[in-house]
Amino acid sequence: MPYLSIVIPAYNEESRIGKTLECTFDYLDHQSYDSEVIVVNDGSKDRTAERVREFERRANGRLRLVENPGNRGKGYSVRNGMLQTQGQIVLFYDADMATPASEIVKVIEPIAENHYDVVFGSRALKYELIGEHQSFLRELRGRGGNLLLRAMLGLDFKDTQCGFKAFRREAAQAIFSLQRIDGFGFDPEILFIGQKQGWRLLETPVRWNHVEGSSVTLFGTTVKVLMEVSTIRLNDLTGKYNYDAALARARQS
Repeated sequence: MPYLSIVIPAYNEESRIGKTLECTFDYLDHQSYDSEVIVVNDGSKDRTAERVREFERRANGRLRLVENPGNRGKGYSVRNGMLQTQGQIVLFYDADMATPASEIVKVIEPIAENHYDVVFGSRALKYELIGEHQSFLRELRGRGGNLLLRAMLGLDFKDTQCGFKAFRREAAQAIFSLQRIDGFGFDPEILFIGQKQGWRLLETPVRWNHVEGSSVTLFGTTVKVLMEVSTIRLNDLTGKYNYDAALARARQS
């Protein structure tokens, strides 16, 4: 069983998935623990899958490509990958590597030391760690969204959307087995489930740089996340985040 599993969701990432894997394995090659990397291809229309396969020889058996049944969304991709991991600690991050691999230690060490079960990167705790900022409108949307999450979900965190989150294996299995949102709203959903289940959560500052190339529109994503936050509340009220069900599924994995 590897010590660390890394999941990277990818949609039309032909131009940068090679560099992402190179940076990831450059980091892992200097660690003393065993590791695995899972790239989840979300129905890409370009050569993302081929680029991943081209890297398999360098990875020496530590790289696996998982194919979604078509384009299902980032939330689906992360869940699909996380539930197939074998590591004692499991981490997911974005293919754009807005947070560099050198920050991995910040999110896995508190779990390894048994202080926390879920540790996630934040762009809002230390603004001096941000190199390239997002546009003013995107940052404003993020702050407004954070206020909404606090009000509707009781998530008292500065930044829930940073795509750099690590989990103790048992927590990952319990949380992701109940995750239901396939889109961008899955980030607050998994934190909400984790908090509801009683796992120990830590928000920690990480280095981050805005990376151009996203096909996501500002207005469209904002509306969709607002709808998905309402869905999280509804799911909770209707018992879809039942902890006993999560434990049962985790034990079967």
